[in-house]
Amino acid sequence: MRRRCEARLRGIRIPSPFDLDAFCAELAGRRGRPLLRHAVPGLSADAPCGLWVGTDRADHVFYDPGTSPLHAEHIVLHELAHILSGHSGADAGLSSLFPDLDPATVRRVLGRVGYTTAQEREAEMIASLIRGRPPRVAAGRLASSLGFDD
Repeated sequence: MRRRCEARLRGIRIPSPFDLDAFCAELAGRRGRPLLRHAVPGLSADAPCGLWVGTDRADHVFYDPGTSPLHAEHIVLHELAHILSGHSGADAGLSSLFPDLDPATVRRVLGRVGYTTAQEREAEMIASLIRGRPPRVAAGRLASSLGFDD
């Protein structure tokens, strides 16, 4: 699974040092559509802690801002990993979470409450790989120190 996840990230520019805004802009540019992040307080109480809603015009990523900044970033990266992987899902209780959203405009909805499916495990792996990549400068220095820069 790790190789498959790493393959999904090939060719995608991951900012170094990492910057979530820049990474979201990169993804939006690749998809040719806006990628909007929405903080939804209390989202993770008896509901998914993150949610991706793809409409005809944009991708919307919802997350709970009531957690630590690092955890909130990871939730967003997990949802972005679903986008990168082309995952799809069911309604996921969308109408109860967002009663004003017209279901006819929604193309894809993915929310997670656990890691029980292959899609969720893959998204979690990709999110970890995105944030876990060493900065290019540090990796270059390490390679040079080990004699791998030839």
